Amino acid sequence: MYLWHPFTQMKEWEQEEPVIIERGKGPYLIDTEGRRYLDGTSSIWVNLHGHRHPSLDKALRQQLEKVAHSTLLGLSNPPAIKLARELVRIAPKGLTRVFYSDDGSTAVEVALKMAVQYWQQQKKRAGPKRMFVNLTLAYHGDTAGAMSVGNIELFHERFHPLLFPTLKVDAPYCYRCPLKLAHPSCRLACIEPIERVLKSRHRDLAGFIIEPLVQAAAGMLTAPPGYLARIRDLCTKYEVLLIADEVATGFGRTGKMFACQHESVTPDLMAISKGLTGGYMPLAATLVTEKIYQAFLGEYREWKTFFHGHSYTGNPLGCAVALANLEVFRQERTLKNLQPKIKALRRFLKPLAEHPHVGEIRQCGLMVGIELVKDQARREGYPLEERIGHRVALEARRRGLLLRPIGNVIILIPPLITTIPDLKLMIQILEGSIISITRTI
Repeated sequence: MYLWHPFTQMKEWEQEEPVIIERGKGPYLIDTEGRRYLDGTSSIWVNLHGHRHPSLDKALRQQLEKVAHSTLLGLSNPPAIKLARELVRIAPKGLTRVFYSDDGSTAVEVALKMAVQYWQQQKKRAGPKRMFVNLTLAYHGDTAGAMSVGNIELFHERFHPLLFPTLKVDAPYCYRCPLKLAHPSCRLACIEPIERVLKSRHRDLAGFIIEPLVQAAAGMLTAPPGYLARIRDLCTKYEVLLIADEVATGFGRTGKMFACQHESVTPDLMAISKGLTGGYMPLAATLVTEKIYQAFLGEYREWKTFFHGHSYTGNPLGCAVALANLEVFRQERTLKNLQPKIKALRRFLKPLAEHPHVGEIRQCGLMVGIELVKDQARREGYPLEERIGHRVALEARRRGLLLRPIGNVIILIPPLITTIPDLKLMIQILEGSIISITRTI
């Protein structure tokens, strides 16, 4: 026993029967005992077109015959150049420059540092502008800067001495609205306190960071229609940079290539990772507007350079498979073919909403959160110590579906390649697992 697993209580894990994944094919993973499982989490939200997709396999092999890695510090490579061009082509209009890093956390760190330095290199009238606004229940990664703009106490509380302060505003959690209102009659009243913060503190604020449409690690909290567009307008009005964390929501998960495109929003900076390589290689990028890029240009002695980078920035293997990933989107018409799957999944989920221990089902595209409750009428949650979500996931695994819950919220994010019959089977397994576990409580 040598491995230390992430987000895992190892004392418990060592006592459970381990599942060791050896192979994969399409939406299935296969363990060392030959058991097959539907990949209900896309291997933690990264796989898009299924495991062992021939085009992605081929791209990696072809790049390996040329070079596995060379630095992007002062040099470049063809896959990194081509991928940057393609990312600008598919991104929200106005994002024109691409800075590579390694994962979602580092892409967010890049965005935060860029925002602060950008304002330092603007006219002093803008104010000090070193702080950030973030939503409650936010999660943007596990490095220090990313944790600073996060707000999940279980993950972040013990590290507070290491983090910088931010201004926190309530998330649009409609099921448990902090204002005790209901949508749509609320008319997005949750925007008003945010505007008050931006109006009073804009001279201190470098940026507002948000996961557009879906706060994934918060339990798939879905923002009401129009919320993101309103945030964009307020950031423009008060001269605060909008940072979109599309690490989880990007690459088709919400039904469009990027979640921002649902409301025709262009952020000032956008962090992407996870699905960027189709689930094959670690790679991330931060996209920015031309205005931000230009603010970093100058003579060397002006010290406007963005002094940030990683050993594997722009790794050719990652960029090559990411290019193949985008080509699969085009050739297989992935986004168009997603639409009937999204509708079918909504239809399959509808009967589950009547279960007495299902409080709310939140769906945006193929991103689903099912919040389990002890008392549906009172919206009373289970104590976390009861591990209801974990127990449901273990039962689902026994039935052939791999899940990774967040507390009492069952998370379902299947690969985009998943067929409608397989989606139906996933929901049948999930429903049976919820019934099996909650009937004994």
